[in-house]
Amino acid sequence: MPSIRLPRRKLGLLFFLALALLAWLYRDLPRGFLSPQSGGPWRQCVRVVDGDTLLLDGDERVRLIGVDTPESVDPRRPVEEFGKEAAAFTRRLAEGRRVRLEFDQEPRDRYGRTLAYVYLEDGTFLNAEIIRQGYGHAYTRFPFRYTEEFRSYEREAREQRRGLWAAVH
Repeated sequence: MPSIRLPRRKLGLLFFLALALLAWLYRDLPRGFLSPQSGGPWRQCVRVVDGDTLLLDGDERVRLIGVDTPESVDPRRPVEEFGKEAAAFTRRLAEGRRVRLEFDQEPRDRYGRTLAYVYLEDGTFLNAEIIRQGYGHAYTRFPFRYTEEFRSYEREAREQRRGLWAAVH
């Protein structure tokens, strides 16, 4: 009998080490990287307020992390150039659809809005897609998980003259 226990112990140890290795490798992947269904519950996007702000079911306002689009609804300022187009782009993608939120370091901004990364049911990473298509730029004033990726998407949109960058000479 002792000869049977020894391999089981080794097998158990090997299994534990493999699990520890997987956990260590997974730590650097962005949350939601493996599957958009792996995060929190699905929510309904009731309305797109502007290009970087959504209103979800339960009257929750969500500000997209790492994205800044031209203003289109701030009562203190005039509508900025390309603001309506950016809002329309986000509206086409998200309004009336189910979304899933993921969070970073800060849960809320100074206006009380939830700060989140937003994923659509088809797997589209909304924050990134807005920048990729040139409807906004990477907002890097505060550190966030995808800073380098978003800067790269903005650079590519500028080079390809997509969205708001089409008018820039």
